[in-house]
Amino acid sequence: MAELRSGALLLISRAASVQFGKPFHFRLIRVLDWTTYDGWTWLDGYQLDERGEAVARRSIFVMRRGLRPGSVPPARGSQTRRRSRRRTLEEQR
Repeated sequence: MAELRSGALLLISRAASVQFGKPFHFRLIRVLDWTTYDGWTWLDGYQLDERGEAVARRSIFVMRRGLRPGSVPPARGSQTRRRSRRRTLEEQR
């Protein structure tokens, strides 16, 4: 990955560090400016579930060359809830 920017979606796997045996998606908040080994970096962000929703805020230590772009379905917003509520109101009439 060339440049890490806030909001980037990453796939974190064993390629990024041996501590990540089970891959997960990560939404980057920021790259932390902490002194590390050459080629390694600290990232601050959110671990995402399979629907793309944040389940935990984490700071992770990874090899930059092991990072991959991620892709998850967009999170379902409140529009779905509004539609179902609207149907419920119409059914009550």
